[in-house]
Amino acid sequence: MMDDVNFWLGYLTNGKHLTWYASFQFTIFAAVVGGSLAVVFGLIGATLKNSRFWPLRLIGSTYSSIVRGVPDVLFFLFFPLAFEQGVEWVMASQVCTPDTIAAQSAAWPPCKEANWFLGTPEYLILASVSLGLVYGAFATNVIHGAMRSVPRGQLEAARAYGMTARQVLWRIHIRQMWIYALPGLSNVWMLIVKATSLLSLLQIADIVLWADRLGAPNFLPAVGLVHEDWRWRYYLVLFVFYILVTLVSERAFAALMRRAGRGILVEAR
Repeated sequence: MMDDVNFWLGYLTNGKHLTWYASFQFTIFAAVVGGSLAVVFGLIGATLKNSRFWPLRLIGSTYSSIVRGVPDVLFFLFFPLAFEQGVEWVMASQVCTPDTIAAQSAAWPPCKEANWFLGTPEYLILASVSLGLVYGAFATNVIHGAMRSVPRGQLEAARAYGMTARQVLWRIHIRQMWIYALPGLSNVWMLIVKATSLLSLLQIADIVLWADRLGAPNFLPAVGLVHEDWRWRYYLVLFVFYILVTLVSERAFAALMRRAGRGILVEAR
């Protein structure tokens, strides 16, 4: 009995498992930062779609329509790679010489001096921005619909009181649209949380990648087979983790709904 307990204590607290536990922060960081950026991009996109000027409305509509139509995985891979190579192209124009270009054997970058070595922090930031851009398009439609749900009479009353267009937008329009937007934004948030499982595609050792590595059959020459294929057990841990995140998120959005609805009378439609 004690041998089994010692085995599990040693196994679950070895260096690889401690690294796996630490990698949960990558998922949380990407979800929080990506969700925050999605709201920012959604507010900008919805404001553009509600603009009186058709070029701005065209920009907002184009952003929400095109980005929503591109598969998440494709955009998630395209944006970081395009950004990375764009930076290397700018660096190459500054530091590469004809001699260094001729000495470069690889197709890219043009010279080794222009190679931008990215680590986990940089890829994590790019991943968070990608999540914000993709799901900001969904948030744009949610916020746009919520802004149109605010009673027009309240906006006209605010203008009658002498409020400027900016004051009407921020103090009345955006303030009241949250009660209509939060249910839809909660769905966008859950999509972002689910999309964090794609972090491993950007060479980030996240919880999914570590679960796959740790659960694979483990053989050590000194002791033989440590365990067989246990990946389903590690995936079960991830399943429980995402369920807990879902429950916490539902409670958080319920609290936000109560806070946003204070002092606001929602008209029956």
